[in-house]
Amino acid sequence: YLSVTPTPNPQFSQFKSAKPRKSPHFAQTHFASLHENGPIVQKSNLDQFSSLCKNGQVREAVGLLTAMESENLRIGPQIYGELLQGCVCERAFFTGQQIHARIHKSGESIARNEFVETKLLIFYAKCNAHEVAFRLFSRLEVHNVFSWAAIIGLHCRMGNHEEALLGFCEMQNNGFPDNFVVPNALKACGALKLIGFGRGVHGYVVKMGFDGCVFVGSSLVDMYGKCDEVEDARKVFDEMLDRNTVAWNSMIVGYVLNGLNEEAIEMFYDMRVEGVEQTRVTLSSFLTASANLGALEEGLQGHAIAVLCGFEVDNFLGSSILNFYVKVGLYEEAELVFRSVSKKDVVTWNVLICGYVRNGKFQKALDLCQLMRAENMRFDSVTLTSILSMCADTSNMKLGKEGHCYCIRNNLESDLAVASSTINMYAKCNRINSAIQVFKSTTKRDLVLWNSLLAAYAELGLSGEALKLFYKMQLDGVPPNVISYNSLILGFLRNGQVDEAKDMFSQMQSLGILPNLITWTTLISGLTQNGFGYDAILIFRQMQEAGVQPNSVSLISALSACTALALLHYGRTIHGYITRHDLFPSIPMATSLVDMYAKCGCLYQAKNVFDTVVNKELPVYNAMISGYASHGQAVQALSLFKHLEDVGIDPDNITFNCILSACNHAGLVSEGLELLNDMASKHNIKPGMEHYGCVLSLLSKSGNLDKAYELLETMPYEPDAFMLGSLLASCKEKHETELGEYLSEHLLQLEPGNSGNYIALSNVYATAGMWDVVTKVRNVMKEKGLHKNPGCSWIQIGKELHVFVSGDESHPKTKDIYATLALLGMEMHFSEHAPMIY
Repeated sequence: YLSVTPTPNPQFSQFKSAKPRKSPHFAQTHFASLHENGPIVQKSNLDQFSSLCKNGQVREAVGLLTAMESENLRIGPQIYGELLQGCVCERAFFTGQQIHARIHKSGESIARNEFVETKLLIFYAKCNAHEVAFRLFSRLEVHNVFSWAAIIGLHCRMGNHEEALLGFCEMQNNGFPDNFVVPNALKACGALKLIGFGRGVHGYVVKMGFDGCVFVGSSLVDMYGKCDEVEDARKVFDEMLDRNTVAWNSMIVGYVLNGLNEEAIEMFYDMRVEGVEQTRVTLSSFLTASANLGALEEGLQGHAIAVLCGFEVDNFLGSSILNFYVKVGLYEEAELVFRSVSKKDVVTWNVLICGYVRNGKFQKALDLCQLMRAENMRFDSVTLTSILSMCADTSNMKLGKEGHCYCIRNNLESDLAVASSTINMYAKCNRINSAIQVFKSTTKRDLVLWNSLLAAYAELGLSGEALKLFYKMQLDGVPPNVISYNSLILGFLRNGQVDEAKDMFSQMQSLGILPNLITWTTLISGLTQNGFGYDAILIFRQMQEAGVQPNSVSLISALSACTALALLHYGRTIHGYITRHDLFPSIPMATSLVDMYAKCGCLYQAKNVFDTVVNKELPVYNAMISGYASHGQAVQALSLFKHLEDVGIDPDNITFNCILSACNHAGLVSEGLELLNDMASKHNIKPGMEHYGCVLSLLSKSGNLDKAYELLETMPYEPDAFMLGSLLASCKEKHETELGEYLSEHLLQLEPGNSGNYIALSNVYATAGMWDVVTKVRNVMKEKGLHKNPGCSWIQIGKELHVFVSGDESHPKTKDIYATLALLGMEMHFSEHAPMIY
C-alpha cells in the first residue's frame, strides 16, 4: 500500500518512516488468500511482478499474467494488487479496467476479497473515477484505513472539502486513527479556512503522537498559512525536528499568501543556507514574492536558479517567471519567457494578457488574444475579465459587446467576476441600462456584483439610483462594506451633493465601518472639486490623525484645495510632509507643488521646486510657464518655452495656452502672433478657442482692433462672449462707437442676462460723450432687473472668509480697518515729503 502514491511526488518519501495501523481483519483476509487450493504461485513470480510494476512496465506485467494463466496457475489477490498498484503509478486507467474485468472473471472469492476491493477502490480514486470509487466504497462490507484514506483523498482532489472532513470524523468514530489521512483533513481545513476545526485536528495529532511525522507537520504549516494564522504556522515549523522541502515550501507559500513577501524571500535564502533542495514550488513562491515587492534583483536570481537547476520552463514555473517580469515592467523579457514555455495553458496566456491590460498596452493584449484563439485555446473567466476591463478603459463598446456575447455562448455569463466586469464595461461606455440588465440577469449576486452596479451609478453621478440600490442590497440580506460606502460618497460628490456625502461619511463611521484610503481620498478630492477647499483640508488632517497614510492622489487633491484658496501655510505644511516621506520625485506631485506656490504668490519657491525635479516632464514645465505668466514675467516664460525644444520635449495645447497668456499679460503682440502661427505649422497642433481668445485679448489691449477683428472673422470658431467682451472693452479706449454697437449686439444675444455687457456698452457711449444713449442703456438694465456685481477683495483667516467691497462699511472691524488705513496713508505721505539723506 505504501507505494500507492506515485514516486515522482516529493511528499511521498515522508510516508515511509511512519507505520500505518492496519485492521486485523484486513491482514487475515490477505494472507489467507495466498493458500487457496490450486498450484501456488512461486515467490520468484511475485518478485518479478512487483519489479515490473514498480518500474512502470505494466504491459509486460499483464503479459506475464496471461502466461501464468495459460499455465493454469492460481492467481491470488496479491498478484492483482501488484498489477493495480502499477496502474496507479502509471495512471494506466484503461489497463486497470481490463484487470478489473479479469478479477470479475476469476470468481467471487477474488472479486469480493477485501484486499482486492480495497486496491480497486484506491486505483479508481487515484485515477479520479469518482463515480466508480464511491460505488466501490459503499459496497465494502468493512471499511479499513486504506479505503478511508482513498475516499477522503478523492473528496479533497474533487474540492468536496466538507465531505472530506465528514469522512474524517466518521473514520475517527469507527476507530481508525491514521496519520496518512490527517494531511487531507488539514488540506480541507485550509481550503475552507476552518481554523477552529484545524486546531482540533492539530490537537488530535498531538494526542495520537503523529506530530513527529514530517508530512503531518508540513500539512499543519500549510493549513495555518492558508487560514491566515502565519505566526502559528511558523511556531509549528520551528518545532519540527525534521524539516524537508515540503515543510519549507509550505512556510514560504504561507508567507506569500499573507502578504509577508519580505519574510518569504528571507526564508528562501535561509533554505539555501541550510542546503535544502529547492523545487519548482519553492522557486514559484520566491518569484511571486519578488514580483509583489518589485524586487528586480531577487527575481532575476530566482530565474537564474531555475535555469542552473535544469528545471523545465513548463506552464507552472513559466507562469511564475512570466508574472515576475510583467510585474516589474520588463515586457521584452516576459515575451521571451512566454515563447520558451513548453506547454502553455490558459494561465500562462492570462498572465501576459493581464499584464498588457494593466499597463495600457491594449493593442498587444488584443493581438495576444487573437493568437490564443488561433491556437485553439479557449478564453476563461480571467481572460474575459481582462478583455472587458480593456474595453471599459478604452470605451470600446463594439469589442465589449463581442466579449459579452462570447460569455453567453460559452456559459460564462453567470460567473460573478465576468458579470462584474461586464457591468463596469457598459457603465464606462455610458450604457447604464445594459449594465442594469446584466445585473438583473445574474441570479446569484454577491457583494462584489452589488458594488459593481453601485460604482457604475456613482461614476455617472446617478446618486439617487445609487442610494436606492444601497438600501435594496440590505433588504436582500447583503450588508454593505467600505467599498459600497465609497461608491455612494463618490456619487454624491459627482452630483454636487456635498452635505449628503458628509452625512454618509459620518454614518459609516458610526456603524463601525472604518474609512480606508480610497474613502479619504474620494472625500478630499470631491470637496476640492466642489469648491469646499477648507473642508477638504480639515478632512486631510483627520485622515492623518486616523493613522491613514495619504497617497499621491490625496496629497495632490489637498494641494489643489490650497491652490484654490491661496492657503500658502497649509500648502507648505503638505510640502514638508511630502519631503519627509520621500514622495517628492513624483511628476504629478511636483507639478501640483509648482502650481500651488505660483498661485499663492511665491514664485521663487515654485522655481525652487521646479529646479529640484531631476527628470522633468511636460506637466512640470507647463506649471512653471503658467506661474511666470500669472506673475507677468513673460521673458522668463518665453525662455523656458524655448528650452523645451533644447531638451526634446514637444509642447501641447496647455503649453501654448500658458505661453500665450504670458504674452497677453506683457503685451507681446508679435511674439503672440508668431506662437499662434507656429502651433499648426511647426508643432502640428490645432489652435483652440482658448488660444484664439488669448491672442484676441492681446490685440485688443494693445489697440490693434483691426487685426483683432480680422482674426475674429477668419478663425474657424464662432466667437464666444469672452472674445467679444475683450474687443468691446477696447472699443471704449479707442472711441470705436460703431464697432462697439455691432459687438454689443452679438454679445447681448449670447448673454442677455449678463449685466457686465450692458455696463461695457454704456462705457463705450460715455467715452464718446453720448450721455442720452448711456441713460437709455441704464434704463434697459433697470427694466430687466439687472445690477452690476461690484468687484471685491477677500482674505481667508482660518476658516473665516473676509470680503471687502469699495465703500463698504459692513465689516464688524470697519473702524479699526479704516484707522489703520489712515495711519498707513499718513506714513506714506510723510515718507514722500521727507528729506533725502545721502
